[in-house]
Amino acid sequence: MGYQSVTYRKQLEIRGDSAAPLGVDDAVAKLKSMVGVKLDRKYKNGKPRKGADQTVEICLHLGIDPRQADQMLRGAISLPKGLGKSRRVIAFCDGAAIEAAKAAGAIEAGADALIEKVSGGWADFDVAVAHPSLMGKVGKLGRVLGPQGKMPSPKAGTVTAEVATAVKEFTAGRIEFRNDDGGNVHLPVGKISFPQDDLKVNVEAVLEHFRKMKPATAKGTYFKRVCLSGTRTPSVTIAVGG
Repeated sequence: MGYQSVTYRKQLEIRGDSAAPLGVDDAVAKLKSMVGVKLDRKYKNGKPRKGADQTVEICLHLGIDPRQADQMLRGAISLPKGLGKSRRVIAFCDGAAIEAAKAAGAIEAGADALIEKVSGGWADFDVAVAHPSLMGKVGKLGRVLGPQGKMPSPKAGTVTAEVATAVKEFTAGRIEFRNDDGGNVHLPVGKISFPQDDLKVNVEAVLEHFRKMKPATAKGTYFKRVCLSGTRTPSVTIAVGG
């Protein structure tokens, strides 16, 4: 076992059994208690510590076979209470859609010039949205945006004729997701500073979204394990019916 700080050891004491499932309310409350450990401690000079507003993330270990195309899970979700920060969105579009995208919150919008800028290595954005008519040109960015997880895709809702609407949604906190090779999906669900009820609403929205996405061919237990954690906390297990 590697080195564990005093803060982390105290957080483990608060958490208790890592495999013991908790209701969403209790899981969020325990997470907030663990984050509070560092804030309760002071520096040697007596000054109080200032804690960062940690991101709360949910990890779903699902009973799917990622090798089967019909069991791959990919898409996007808008959380009811948002993520606590705006995301930087760019839009590949032309004509009147350029100004509409910028008005909706895009930090950059355009066609050939923007494609060349991204192709040259610029990647100071979180999400890329594209109009279907430009995918013939945007497609060449696959080698650049693909590894970063930023390549526009119809399944993720980032290739759409409603560019301005997509920009507005993703700027406000709509997030893309896809399962990894182990059948896991990781998603942020807010900030630890959120009210407990807001985090609970976001977590339950994610669970419901994935219940509806369960592949018809998936066998056995679907929700194998669901965990919630902060940026710098141990995880807690959420009780979810299989």
